[in-house]
Amino acid sequence: MNGVAMYSSVQAVGAVDAQIMQYAPLVKRIAYHLLNKLPDSVVVDDLIQAGMLGLLESLKNYDATQGASFETYAGIRIRGSMLDEVRRSDWTPRSVHKKSRSVAAAIKAIEDKTGQAAGAAEIAKYLDISLDEYHQILQDSVSSHFFSVEELAQSGDHFLEESVDASSSPVAILSEDGFRQALITAIAHLPERERLVVSLYYDEELNLREIGEVLGVSESRVSQISSQAMLRLRSRLADWLEENDNS
Repeated sequence: MNGVAMYSSVQAVGAVDAQIMQYAPLVKRIAYHLLNKLPDSVVVDDLIQAGMLGLLESLKNYDATQGASFETYAGIRIRGSMLDEVRRSDWTPRSVHKKSRSVAAAIKAIEDKTGQAAGAAEIAKYLDISLDEYHQILQDSVSSHFFSVEELAQSGDHFLEESVDASSSPVAILSEDGFRQALITAIAHLPERERLVVSLYYDEELNLREIGEVLGVSESRVSQISSQAMLRLRSRLADWLEENDNS
């Protein structure tokens, strides 16, 4: 490498380092915002590390001619990298996923038959379990990344716009207008208390304890309501998701 080329290379590296320093606070801000929506087992440093990789990819691939500002584009990639890291670290037992999917299927079957929102007692009866067992499934699924992150969290708040690149990502479908509209409709038709919890959690960004204070119920009860709302949304969007999975 001649002197001119080496100098240019050093300049390029210096420019990237400067940009990393400039946007590092963005990575941290997204990490701490996301951390509030994740189980206690998630470590913020892991999110930040994953987010920095997303930032580097953004610096490499950003195309200003596409119209989005760099911060908007980078925010999507950073958030996507963090969520990928959470999914890779998902140690939730298979039994929790299986039971949660069974609840979603029960909700769909009941609501398809009755045309009404399925209640907890109906769902428990359909599954041939006690109401306490049903509530325990809801409680267990709160800590499940599969539902709290990969399903509703990516849909319920800002993630509607923030799908990562998305040809290979399971969240790619969230950028589709049809799914977006279906999701908005499904949220609007949740039972009132579930809709309120979703709104307070994802729009107002209250934590479970704060929502409990608003509703006058315990934090564990809020967890159950939130989990049931997620599973109800999954059940109501099942046909749409299956059609896209098979297309």
